[in-house]
Amino acid sequence: MGIYPDCPVINRKIEVGGLSNLQLIHKLKQHSVLMNELGERLLSDDRFPTSNTKYSVNTVELTVGDLAFPDGAALPQIFERASELGLEACPLELGPHLRIQYLDQPEGNTKNLSQQHQAPLGSITIASTIISEDDNFPKGFYLRKINGKLWLRGYTADYLHVWNPDDHFIFRAFP
Repeated sequence: MGIYPDCPVINRKIEVGGLSNLQLIHKLKQHSVLMNELGERLLSDDRFPTSNTKYSVNTVELTVGDLAFPDGAALPQIFERASELGLEACPLELGPHLRIQYLDQPEGNTKNLSQQHQAPLGSITIASTIISEDDNFPKGFYLRKINGKLWLRGYTADYLHVWNPDDHFIFRAFP
């Protein structure tokens, strides 16, 4: 397994912006996207930033292991390594826009749904700007497909939580 950029990645160009929080929620419902309580809390928070202007974000999907962490790493380490490699956190509003545009996500592994305190198998965490340091407030979103249903889910994690080397993240990339 190579280290980014010498490893397999998935590149996407995502159109972001132009919708308010309420419009994003409506659009997610139109696409039958389900949300957990943390995702709803994050998206409906007054601090959730949205842009009135549409813009494009180039993203790269890779694993924690692709960032040279064969034993996993905590968020500060992951973000620091990504930055050293020319990647950065995505705008927080990318999460709902990506979910709306990425409708053909493969089914996640549903055999072990009770993986507490770990990213679920088949999920993709969006590395994004954090709007609250409170450990109980959602840090961002992850995408998942379970039993044919698309999800945009919020997550909480403190800075000590170690992400597994196989956990998938999406970062902003610059061409």
